[in-house]
Parts: sequence; structure tokens; C-alpha cells
Amino acid sequence: MTDLHLTTQRTPAGSVLAVAGDLDHDSAGRFRGAVALIALQPGQLLTVDFGGLTFCDSSGITALIAARNQVHEQGADIVLTEVPAVTVRILRLLGLDQIFRIQPVPGADTDPVG
Repeated sequence: MTDLHLTTQRTPAGSVLAVAGDLDHDSAGRFRGAVALIALQPGQLLTVDFGGLTFCDSSGITALIAARNQVHEQGADIVLTEVPAVTVRILRLLGLDQIFRIQPVPGADTDPVG
């Protein structure tokens, strides 16, 4: 198990939330809390950078859906970047690639069949 580390940075387009470690049952509440503290204006973007993500379970996926709903309530949008291939595969298998903009780790094989 790897502790979850979250850092937030403001940008002209909105905010970037960098996620490092495990997004799981033990840490999903902290992730949701971090998203709740991010104030976005309508039309802005929350970029969730998963470059340091080591693991994501169903509680992490549920927290992502809650984050998306919260961001949309503010009239903003969300994008997931640097998403590890295994997490992209899970999101695609669940059909969540239809509601999230997902940018996988460059060069990663993210084919859900394999």
C-alpha cells in the first residue's frame, strides 16, 4: 500500500490536482475532500494528473465519478491525464471513457482487449 499524496496548482485554465500513490478505499475520502476545496469558475477545467498513481480500486473509481459530478455542478469540466494503462483499461471496461476525457500515459498500450 502506498500513501496518497495530493497537490493542487492553479492555472489560467483552472486547476491541476496531481495524484501520487494509491487511490483506494482508505484514501478516496481524502481525494474527494481535495476536489471539494477546488473552486472553479464556469468554463474552467480541473486536470487530474495521474502521473504518480500506483493503484486505483472501485472506491477510487467512485471518487472520480463524484469529482466529475462536483466539477460539473460548478459549470466546469474535468480531464484525466497521465492515466496508467491498467486504469485506462478499467475505465474503458466500465464505459467511463464515455463520460471522462482520458489522456493516457504517452506511448502506453491501452487496448482494453488483451
